[in-house]
Amino acid sequence: MSTISNAHLPGEAHRPSGHRLWCPECRTDEYLIIESIEAMHPPEVGLVDVSYTCVECDFFYAHPASVHDVAAVLNRHGQVMGVLQFGGEYFHCATPMLSVSSGTSSIYGHELARHHTIHDVHLPTRLLRCGCGFQMEVPD
Repeated sequence: MSTISNAHLPGEAHRPSGHRLWCPECRTDEYLIIESIEAMHPPEVGLVDVSYTCVECDFFYAHPASVHDVAAVLNRHGQVMGVLQFGGEYFHCATPMLSVSSGTSSIYGHELARHHTIHDVHLPTRLLRCGCGFQMEVPD
């Protein structure tokens, strides 16, 4: 008789709970592209915060999911990836992108009406580049 409560037996099926990666619009997970994977705060064993897009209907989703379910989508044969954010890094062509410069980008404001003006916004950014030549600017 065990004195340990809720002990997990070897080989016992135990998966953390999390929402299924699924597009309710398309009613499938076939067209999902993972956009980002982040650690849960506070951490939960076997769970990550994931965001993904359905490329068929162009809907975006974000929620906690099991590492197992996220890996199943990422490891599909023929998975087309753009840029994946994982653990604070950005990946393109399955390799981490390198920071090549930093600077400031501006988003220009404009006059909405005679009495309302949106002012320019300046954001600190860094330029990331992949070995294939692809590059993008992200907030710093």
